[in-house]
Amino acid sequence: MTTTTPLVSIIMAAKDTAPYLVDCLDSILAQTYKNWELIAINDHSTDGTPEIFAHYAAKDSRIKVCHSDRPKLIPTLKYGYQFAKGELINRMDSDDKMPYDKLEVLVTEWLKYGKGTIIAGGTEHFVDEGEVGGGFLRYEEWLNDVAKNNKHYQEIYKECVIPSHCWIIHKDDFEMVDGFNPEVYPEDYDLCFRFYQNGLKVVGIDKILHHWRDRSNRISRTWEEYKDNRYFDMKLRYFYEIDRDYSRPLVLWGTGRNGKDMARLLLERGDTFHWVSDSERKIGVDIYGVITEHFEDIQQLDNPQIMIVVASPDGKEEIRHQLEEWDKKPVSDYWFFA
Repeated sequence: MTTTTPLVSIIMAAKDTAPYLVDCLDSILAQTYKNWELIAINDHSTDGTPEIFAHYAAKDSRIKVCHSDRPKLIPTLKYGYQFAKGELINRMDSDDKMPYDKLEVLVTEWLKYGKGTIIAGGTEHFVDEGEVGGGFLRYEEWLNDVAKNNKHYQEIYKECVIPSHCWIIHKDDFEMVDGFNPEVYPEDYDLCFRFYQNGLKVVGIDKILHHWRDRSNRISRTWEEYKDNRYFDMKLRYFYEIDRDYSRPLVLWGTGRNGKDMARLLLERGDTFHWVSDSERKIGVDIYGVITEHFEDIQQLDNPQIMIVVASPDGKEEIRHQLEEWDKKPVSDYWFFA
């Protein structure tokens, strides 16, 4: 039975983050919500990370330290999770910082809904020196708009809608979606799709609940798994598992680089589709054996499913307005994939 102060298990993997770890741990100790445990998992660090963990665990019994049996992020998270005793689960990154009221806000909101619901907040990037990269600022702005307006599943094919560190969920729900088990990167995006696939409700909070460090050697910049950050293979796999309705015609909107890459993937799957463009010079062209069409031809199709794969933010908004103008087409009929 849920109490008014359920135990929160914070799962945190760390590899060579000693320069940032003290700030991170201090921000957890400063939480106004006190009923938490930190499962701190050392992922084969070669710097002072294990010693810092040991020092803090000696100071506070809520901090439990263990050492991963296999290197890399997902095996490390999986290893640590087995020791979690909390009713609610949260994940933390070892180079980031928590606002002092993060857990209190997340738990208070979760208690209004209970099982079957994930609470997700906003995020803010910071750097120790210089300025946050423009791409991360744009992503941050978009993430916070998604949380504010509860557009998580509406926007899920565009980019990861819930950062890995900014959610809270009941342990039963987390295990129902298979938790940290799938070794698929990016792990936070794959988890979002599993929330969606299993029908969990996401409730967004219009509040910054995480301080996200931007640094040149963060894994999203350096790991091969994150190199092509469009993640078309993952998006398409879940689209076909969750949303593709073969009784309806499929439309691909976009003939630029992203559109062409998506078209190749659709052709590899053997699916048929109408390929439309709003560029006059790209209409009526044979690309990969598909003759491109004018975007207005969409109106002649019977209840199509529309994949929008364009890079320009202005172009996306123009397309959104056009689709909504045609018969007030609901957002469930189209998805942005870039």
